[in-house]
Amino acid sequence: MGRRERPRVLLLTSSPLDGVEGSDVQLAFDVLKALPDVDFVWFSQWPGHRQEPPGRGHPVRLLSWDGAPSFAQRAQAALAGAVLARRVDLVHAFLTVGRTFPVFSRLRPLFLGGRPVVHTVPGVMDSRFLARSRPLGTTVALSESMARRLRAAAFGDVRVVPPMIDLDEWPYLARPQGYPVVLFSGRHDRRGGAETAIDAAATAWQEGARFRLVLAMRARPGQQGAVLDEALRERAGAAGLPDVEVRGYVDDMRTLLASVHVLLFPPAALGGKADIPLTVLQALASGRPAILSDLPQFSDFGHAVLRAPAGDARRTGQQLAWLLDRPRSWEVLAERGRALAEDHFGPERFAARYAALYRELLS
Repeated sequence: MGRRERPRVLLLTSSPLDGVEGSDVQLAFDVLKALPDVDFVWFSQWPGHRQEPPGRGHPVRLLSWDGAPSFAQRAQAALAGAVLARRVDLVHAFLTVGRTFPVFSRLRPLFLGGRPVVHTVPGVMDSRFLARSRPLGTTVALSESMARRLRAAAFGDVRVVPPMIDLDEWPYLARPQGYPVVLFSGRHDRRGGAETAIDAAATAWQEGARFRLVLAMRARPGQQGAVLDEALRERAGAAGLPDVEVRGYVDDMRTLLASVHVLLFPPAALGGKADIPLTVLQALASGRPAILSDLPQFSDFGHAVLRAPAGDARRTGQQLAWLLDRPRSWEVLAERGRALAEDHFGPERFAARYAALYRELLS
């Protein structure tokens, strides 16, 4: 796209780009950074902002005190998007297929008019929502397995563009010295993996591994985070784990990962979480081996990670004990993870694919 043809593109997200971090917001932010020859319109939190706002493009203010994707926030974004969609050349939506998406998708002509639409799907909360949904336009999945699910649900033209990780912001780090730290990072979701991580850590401890388990938890709107955190501490105590820390939201994940030896992420279901979780990419880019469940989405990581059957805490714990006891295997996985981040999730590949898709739809 030449500089004389700067197309105007609306980044349609359910919350502001400078509000609370989320997979849709991060993906939109990455697209904005990756395509400097596009004139982007994006939603901004007002008053104030939770994150540093993008340094370019055209912000449109949404009233939000916390920057979170509440019902009021989503309604504002939908109404503002309906107006702005008539003033741009292309709409790029970043919307999880959740409870309200089927209705939005059926009202697509009302909200988005006749402009071409790219819909990047961060995740799907429940397959039942897919059956009631219609495609907004050209659909982008983050993984091959999600693309197959969307095509099977009659989403038509589905492309695959894996998310990106900024390799300069997440450099490869040497193995930390001292007492090992194992990290789980996620939300208080049913089958989200926190309980399995605790039980797996207990299995590894019983097999002789010694480490500290850190759970970095984020509560969803309406959840009582402190109560849920305490329930995890009680579960860890009952399982016989003597060294467990349950944290809330972590502002500086880079510093935390620098102290971590292994990322443990064994969900049985993603529940709307990004198809390719950002924390996993950050860990692999930093040279931190990951043990994941065997969800189809994670097959894209290949031999760069260890995988265990979803919900199988015993097998997951055995893998953790094995990995902590074998420094050479740890190094091999760390190097594979970094190589995968560079080859499959690098910014250049991400930018090239979206730039080509924009050119195709705008032509």
